Amino acid sequence: MRIGQLSQATGIGIETIRYYEKVGLLPDPARLPNGYRDYGPGHLDRLAFIRQCRSLDISIADIARLLDFRHGSPTDCDAINQLVDEHLAQIRTQIVSMRALESQLIELRKRCSKGKRTPDCGILNELTTSARGKMAIKRFPSH
Repeated sequence: MRIGQLSQATGIGIETIRYYEKVGLLPDPARLPNGYRDYGPGHLDRLAFIRQCRSLDISIADIARLLDFRHGSPTDCDAINQLVDEHLAQIRTQIVSMRALESQLIELRKRCSKGKRTPDCGILNELTTSARGKMAIKRFPSH
């Protein structure tokens, strides 16, 4: 199948497929006499696996490791479990960070009520004050 057909079948854009080839996640396809790439069922299966991993926000490097496990010699799953545990720890850290961001935005939103005009907007005023305070700290550190 050609790259457009592979793209349609997997829901992955053509440029992304080419990128996966470039970084080694997807093996180079055979070439037809006219120079077009000729993808097979193995490419389709591999792209489905890659897409599933990306939907879990697994990095390209970790996907490469998982593909190595998938296509390598059979071994125990300890390294795979460790990879997923590390990814889970990163996600948990991001969740904590996102909750802190949510709290900051909730507090920021409380600074302005409906009916005010932009010069009196508590959100804009707070953002301006905070930005100036951070600039002053970076520009003129205390000694």
